[in-house]
Formats: sequence, C-alpha cells, structure tokens
Amino acid sequence: MAQVLEFKLPDLGEGLTEAEIVRWLVDVGDVVAIDQPVVEVETAKAMVEVPCPYGGVVTARFGEEGTELPVGAPLLTVAVGASADGGAGTPALAPGAEPADAAVSSEHSGNVLVGYGTAGPAARRRRIHPQSPAVAHPTPNATAGPAPTPAAPAPVPAASALVAAAVTGTAAPGGPLPVISPLVRKLARDRGLDLREVRGSGPEGLILRADVERALTARETPAAAVAAGAPAVDTASAGERIPLRGLRGAVADKLSRSRTEIPDATCWVDADATELMAARAAMNAAGGPKISLLALLARICAHALARFPELNSTVDTAAREIVRLPQVHLGFAAQTPRGLVVPVVRDAGTRTAESLTEEFARLTETARQGTLTPADLTGGTFTLNNYGVFGVDGSTPIVNHPEAAMLGVGRIIPKPWVHQGELAVRQVVQLSLTFDHRVCDGGTAGGFLRYVADCVEQPAVLLRTV
Repeated sequence: MAQVLEFKLPDLGEGLTEAEIVRWLVDVGDVVAIDQPVVEVETAKAMVEVPCPYGGVVTARFGEEGTELPVGAPLLTVAVGASADGGAGTPALAPGAEPADAAVSSEHSGNVLVGYGTAGPAARRRRIHPQSPAVAHPTPNATAGPAPTPAAPAPVPAASALVAAAVTGTAAPGGPLPVISPLVRKLARDRGLDLREVRGSGPEGLILRADVERALTARETPAAAVAAGAPAVDTASAGERIPLRGLRGAVADKLSRSRTEIPDATCWVDADATELMAARAAMNAAGGPKISLLALLARICAHALARFPELNSTVDTAAREIVRLPQVHLGFAAQTPRGLVVPVVRDAGTRTAESLTEEFARLTETARQGTLTPADLTGGTFTLNNYGVFGVDGSTPIVNHPEAAMLGVGRIIPKPWVHQGELAVRQVVQLSLTFDHRVCDGGTAGGFLRYVADCVEQPAVLLRTV
C-alpha cells in the first residue's frame, strides 16, 4: 500500500533560512528515484539543485516558480510504494536496505544536505502547540490512490499543523500561527506586530517576511501621513516595486549591516602603474600561461597584509576583541547577470601569480554560470575590488562584513605625470582603501596603502618571487 511522505525544504547550511524556487525538475505524476534532484532553488549564496530522499510518485508540489519558501516548508509529497499509474508497487528502497525496512530506509538516503539524508532516524522536531487537534495533510493533484485511514490519529508534522490556521490566511484565537521562520517571528515581535492580523502569501498561507514588512508599512504609512497633516499615500501604486530577495536581498542585508556596525574610513592615492604594466607584458611575452593584472595586484595585497596584519582581521563584537587571522583568503568583486558576488580565493598569500590567475578565471566563470557554492562565497579575510573595469577612476567601497578592509582599484589610463623630474605621460591608477577604524588608525591604513602604491610603481622586488 502506498505511503504518502512529505519532503520539506532542507537546511541548506551557511545560516540560510529561505530559498526561492527557480525551476521545478519534476511534475506531479512523475516517478522519482532516491536522491534525484527535484527542484532548483536560489539562496542568498548560490543556485542549488535539491535532491529528494524518497523514491516514488510525486503527488503534489508546493509553490510555483518564483515563490520564496522558508526552510522547513513543504516542497512536495511522494507516494512511496506507488506505481506511475497510481497503483501499489514495490516500496522504494535505499541501497542495501531490506524490504521490511522500506518505509524507514526511504527516509535516509545517501545524499546529505544539512538536515536530512543522514544514516539514522532524524530527531523529531518540537511541534507547535501540541494541544491543537490533528489535521489531515492535503495532497492536491494526487495521482496515487488514497492511503488507508489509520486506526488512531497520526502525529502531525509542524508544517502540516499550520494548514488549518492557514485556510483563511490568519490564525484563529488560541490556534497555531501560520509562520515557521523564527526570523519572521522576531521581526514582528520587535516591531509590536500581532501575527494573527497578518495574511500569509506563502504555501498553505504561511506568513513570510515580505508579509510582515508589508503589514508594517501599511500600519506606519497612514500614521506618518496624519502626523504630517498630509493625505495617506497608496504605496502599492507608487511606482514599480521590486522585492529585495535572493542575491539582491542578501547584498542589501550585508551592506546595511556593514554600514550599521563598522565605523569605516577611506583613504586614497594616485600611483604610477607604468612599471607594473611593463612587467606584466614582459612576463606574458616570455611564454607560458598568461598572468592577469588582478593576480599581480593580489600578490601585492598579500605582501602588504603580511606587513600590516591589522587589516587581515575581524572584530568579535560580543567579546570586544580584534581577531587577527593567520591566512589570507582573498575575496574579489565579480559582476554577474545575477548581481554582484564576492568569490574567495583560499590561501592567496601562498599562491604564485600563475596559480592566482587560474583561480580567478575559474571562480569568475563559475560565478557567471551561477553555480558558485556557499563555500566559494564565504570565509574571506580581505577583498580586492577592481571597479576600473567599469571605466571609473575612484570609489569609496563599503567593507565586506565581517572583514576589516577592502582595496579598490580604478582604471589605469595615460595621464600627465612628473617622472624623474620631467613631465611625462604615464599609466596612472587611483587606489582607495576603506578600513574598519576599530582595528587600526589612519597611520596603519595609510602605511598599508602607501606600501601597495610603492609596489605598483616599483614591482621588481615582488616579481622576483613569482
């Protein structure tokens, strides 16, 4: 007899709490195998294909493409032991499992994402309002036959227990709230918003962060207009509204946090890059793999951080301590069709210019394809931002939290320059350093930037070790 199992959006790691459905890889009625990818989702970090730990027939999907779901929300249901035409078949087995253990084995596949796929039974999650009556789980668009009615009510998963409260979009007095994310609960609690008054737009009426923010805006806008003696404005029709979610939302949150927590300052200097450009041209003319300008600048940054380790650090605000980091993991800003991302080159301080060139090229191509993993985008200790590719000279970069500094590089163009006492046309670049003023003062930051500029102007000493 077929058993209908619910597969929820798993914890994708790196502290991610939600993901957006980009593309369904299966339809209702399709037969899926254990660990077969069923949906492609976009998180704040990367695009991920999510495999299903069950084998059977897909009986329902929750959420259309473009829908944002919190971790733990239902993704789909699978009739384990059902054939494609809806009849009972042989239960799907994980490799090496005995038939008697089919129902258990199908829940523990070999594919491990955080939160499922482990070898043993998962710990039961604490149910919200356990005193609430059991609610039958809906299986819309089901193709498998109905499961037999159990003799006694079965325990209801936390997400399913929200269905009754979500029928009208709001919670009944004393009933469970149709919200899963603790971040959404905290936002509402901090702003004094009663979640029972909020209508959810998520699957089964789940209340999402966007619903809470919309309710807060609706509550605060009329009050502000009345206080100012002006008529209330219909914000829903005031121009195009673009949701801050996915990568764009993650960038917004990170930049806002940086500006909120980090007292940053910026210094800049013009440098004569003629010798650096000539050295790179000579290296590439000698044969072998081509060396990129970004790789040479990365080598210079690594040497400068060895002299000024204060800038390769982070601040532990809870402990009120500066943590100096032993390795240089260099992030670099990369513009992609999805937006700005910062891939990280591991152990940049120990790499040659050739190795750095290869790793920059690999990560840049991966970023453009949208297949960077969360590991590729985390763990940086210092960021190099080459905004000169956009044809601009200078900028005041925002520090990539929780790092302590970022070096910005403008375009390299011919300019009048006094060289050896005479006016000449030289290749000039503007360098800017934005730094966390908690980790050092202007003397250290200025010393770092001046050392970088000196290496750009006279790179021969560094290039001997390439």
